[in-house]
Amino acid sequence: MGEREFDVVVLGAGPAGEVCAGRAADAGLSVALVEQQLVGGECSFWACMPSKALLRPQELLAEVARVPGVAEMIKGELNPDRVLRRRDEVIHDLDDSAQLPWLESRGIELIRGRGTLTGERAVAAGNETLRARRAVVIATGTVAAVPPIEGLAEARPWTNREATVAAQVPGRLLVLGGGVVGVELSQAWASLGASVTMVEAADRILALEEPFVSEQVAEGLERSGVEIRTGAKATAASRGDGGQVSLELFGGEQLRGDELLVAVGRRPRTEDIGLETAGVEPGGYIEVDDQLRVKGSDWLYAIGDVNGRALLTHMGKYQAWIAVDTILGKDSAATAESAGPPRVIFTDPEVAAAGLTLAKAEERGLNVRAVDVSTSGNAGASFRGRDAAGTSRLVIDEDRGVVVGATFVGPEIAESLHAATIAIIGEVPLGRLVHAVPSFPTRSEVWLKLLEEYGL
Repeated sequence: MGEREFDVVVLGAGPAGEVCAGRAADAGLSVALVEQQLVGGECSFWACMPSKALLRPQELLAEVARVPGVAEMIKGELNPDRVLRRRDEVIHDLDDSAQLPWLESRGIELIRGRGTLTGERAVAAGNETLRARRAVVIATGTVAAVPPIEGLAEARPWTNREATVAAQVPGRLLVLGGGVVGVELSQAWASLGASVTMVEAADRILALEEPFVSEQVAEGLERSGVEIRTGAKATAASRGDGGQVSLELFGGEQLRGDELLVAVGRRPRTEDIGLETAGVEPGGYIEVDDQLRVKGSDWLYAIGDVNGRALLTHMGKYQAWIAVDTILGKDSAATAESAGPPRVIFTDPEVAAAGLTLAKAEERGLNVRAVDVSTSGNAGASFRGRDAAGTSRLVIDEDRGVVVGATFVGPEIAESLHAATIAIIGEVPLGRLVHAVPSFPTRSEVWLKLLEEYGL
């Protein structure tokens, strides 16, 4: 077995791993990037990118239907074959060769294969050992969790991977789970003609967001033809000889479909990467400090989903920046997660949120007040999202006079989120925020309405 030395060895070439490798290489460090599947990872090929390609056509169609003079031009329905072809273009037909020039231009050594820790600063990959002079960075991400429901694993369910790259529209799709993956893919496949039934054990979908989010997204899903069963617990699943799948609910009711998507959460890829050789228990999320160092180590880092701090692509990329700064000896710390990371749910209506929900802020003992207005209750909404349902909310810390949470529900609202993220992270005083005047007539005037409602 051969042996080579690098300054940094990165396990996993998803977004977090790529950014980490790129920043380290740009700083003059030698970098090995180990990936056993596709460079670009889950987000590029089986999650964020393909799901948005599936969702965008129905989002456009819904907006056109709200515009008089253009709505009348709508004829027929979406073309599923063309939508799926465009999805395949977005994910490059599961070919990552377009990602490679970016690595090559930085001198990053890409090693195809499985990487396993074998001891301090040592990684086995293929038939060689990679030794890291400065750091090993784990960025192996997560995989879909399949709960221990009787017969479920044997029923060959879809996870996000199968659901985002499927070649045909299923006639009947059962969706287990009403979180972000569940609601997005339910609406995407319903828009392409599938009959979709969603099963959620909690009393509302998207239970981690504001209650009005659950209500308004549920209404949007139902308009798309999705049947939602909340407070419904699955007890067994099976797939028959003809390929049809059955899902049994508590109480004995049987739901039947052509495919079953399991979307009940994620689990970290940590069970088979040699963590025990570094004194870390495998199988769970890797605990790190604010510099993204694995607890008790000065050479091992874990970034992105694998550390469980915030399972979002953009947060993994942010953590990569912090980790590389630390490796370079800079004084840096990841603090954005504690404020509540920005997040978007790309349904129609969309959900864009940053910071804390009202309930989460109250759990932290903050003296908070929620201010709500209609997302479409401003002049800009006359031209975009006309008469569409949706609520916008600021959660305000009364003691400090700053925004600690913001949620916007409405069509194509995601691009409005960054102003809220800046206000929250920057702890901009309300008295100063009122001087950030939104342009007329844009939907950003929702900020003016919110501050007026608060009493400024």
